[in-house]
Amino acid sequence: MSTRRIVDLLRTGQPNQTVTVQGWVRTKREQKEFCFVEVNDGSSMVGLQAILTPDLPNYADLVKRLNTGASVEISGTLVESPAKGQRIELRSTAVTIYGEADPETYPLQKKRHSFEFLRTIAHLRSRTNTLGAVFRVRNACAAAIHQFFQERGFLWVHTPIISANDCEGAGELFTVTTLDLKNVPRTDDQEIDYSQDFFGRRAFLTVSGQLEAEIMAMAFTNVYTFGPTFRAEDSNTSRHLAEFWMIEPEMAFCDLEGNMDLAEAFLKHIFKSVLEQCPEDMEFFNQRIDNSVLATAENIINSAFERITYTEAIALLEKADRAFEFPVSWGLDLQSEHERYLAEELFKKPLIVTDYPAAIKAFYMRMNDDGKTVRAMDILAPKIGEIVGGSQREERLDVLQRRIRELGLPEEDLWWYLDLRRFGTVPHAGFGLGFERVVQFMTGMTNIRDVIPFPRFPLSAEF
Repeated sequence: MSTRRIVDLLRTGQPNQTVTVQGWVRTKREQKEFCFVEVNDGSSMVGLQAILTPDLPNYADLVKRLNTGASVEISGTLVESPAKGQRIELRSTAVTIYGEADPETYPLQKKRHSFEFLRTIAHLRSRTNTLGAVFRVRNACAAAIHQFFQERGFLWVHTPIISANDCEGAGELFTVTTLDLKNVPRTDDQEIDYSQDFFGRRAFLTVSGQLEAEIMAMAFTNVYTFGPTFRAEDSNTSRHLAEFWMIEPEMAFCDLEGNMDLAEAFLKHIFKSVLEQCPEDMEFFNQRIDNSVLATAENIINSAFERITYTEAIALLEKADRAFEFPVSWGLDLQSEHERYLAEELFKKPLIVTDYPAAIKAFYMRMNDDGKTVRAMDILAPKIGEIVGGSQREERLDVLQRRIRELGLPEEDLWWYLDLRRFGTVPHAGFGLGFERVVQFMTGMTNIRDVIPFPRFPLSAEF
């Protein structure tokens, strides 16, 4: 008898089928003549109710050992359920207990636990309803991302996790070293001598795969990365992680308009796919976490994104009938409160802001003819603010070199990046999307640490 996933049985299982399920006990209810056990294997929000009767071998011992958290295999026959809210249940003929869970010490008893507490037991929290739903949505979202790009002929490229470049110029990098920290080699001027390190130079955990993706786009036209990135930002907010995943497509022969079109289609696709693949989980979030989750998703899917320039956005913010915490002035970056006002209150739908001041954007963004702004774009969404950031890249060698010098960046470290402009340069563009940020947005979860299985943040690197 083959083992069946519980989600499949709940959807298509029929009375009189003989089946075997495996999973973990969520609840146990003892009656005089029998015992109800709910088993969940992680495939769905709800579990399958199994009925244990005294004719089972060692019935009394089984019931005593089948506590919340125990792992089991149960075989039997599906029958119609007289109980409200469930179509079928399993009349058990054989029960095997693989691992017991002591009710005195198992921390996930049937009661409400705070998310703060659950973070301290990240090795067990995935067995809860909320975290189980989060990680099913995360999986469906990841699958939808690959589907979107693969159907359009993009090549998935694996960019390095160890890098010598700070793509964003933020300086918040984790150094990778094999130097003896008790006896660090020094140069004549007492700087750390990285020439004696493993790579013969200073190396970091990557903050972005974009620059390497540009290399690959110059050979394969359309590529995307999907992998871990790292920021050594000493931030303890609900929006920041030290380790997170990024999706970064890069397209040759593409300008800012094409970049915006692809990013909008991309967001619509992944939201639509998750709603189709995880309807019960999304309904759960709408009921228990944020009652606007489904409406927000529908707004993403069905609304044409508004498009305005940064200059227009500043003018709208200056006219706003409210006092913002952070000042609004041309040349300053938009803060989350500004972004959310535009998306949530003013336009009431996602919008794309373009053409930001060059002074607040990265060196690789294409300079506009005005000499003051660059061909950048951010997608702002209700509830969260910026969800996608991207740009048309600077493909002109002389302009890129001038920009690198203006910012005081080491041109010699970017020789290979400049070569891409020397040999067959083309207009190209791309964007980046923080994977956890979009899962947080989809689910309505208030803390980004609750949408990644093992969150990394200051003073926390367990598991």
